[in-house]
Amino acid sequence: MKALVDQINAQVAAFQANAAAQVEKNNKAAGTRARKAALELSKLLKEFRKVSVEEAKK
Repeated sequence: MKALVDQINAQVAAFQANAAAQVEKNNKAAGTRARKAALELSKLLKEFRKVSVEEAKK
């Protein structure tokens, strides 16, 4: 579960950096990377929810 949280934190950092570059510098490629990171983040958060529920049942 710790590895999953570390992956989520890495994706959040990637999203924040790329989203900021898109907004501040009008970098279109950074926008694409930010959208990709957001999609991956949603997958990781769904996995976290699943693992968290399983851990709570123990």
